[in-house]
Amino acid sequence: MGRVVVHFDGASVSTGGQYHGGWGYTIEGEGMEHEGCGRVAASGQATNNVAEYTAILEALEFLRSRGYQGPVRILGDSQLVVRQFSGEYKVRAPHLKPHHQKLLELASSFSHVEMEWVPRELNQRADALSKRGLTG
Repeated sequence: MGRVVVHFDGASVSTGGQYHGGWGYTIEGEGMEHEGCGRVAASGQATNNVAEYTAILEALEFLRSRGYQGPVRILGDSQLVVRQFSGEYKVRAPHLKPHHQKLLELASSFSHVEMEWVPRELNQRADALSKRGLTG
């Protein structure tokens, strides 16, 4: 059995003390090829980390909505999200705790989930989509 590979990224900008975030992801494998992007809905809390979490949550929600339950390999350039998922970092920021909890819940929908950090150069399409999400 194959597996699905997800690349995710988030971006944010601060304007007058308010953060605006964008997210993006790509999905490939098991006959699927999909990408998504959008703006982070969180008012004032759309930091880069929230945008990163939103990207992976949106990707996993998409997979689940398609009935996919197999293995998923997740690649992203956010060390924080990757290390919080693995348990290497604790989730200390209160505004990230609900995102982390939702990630763990969604991950349990699949037979196996592994998440790995990749350098930005290997995450260019998701990065471009997250920046498109900022303007969308």
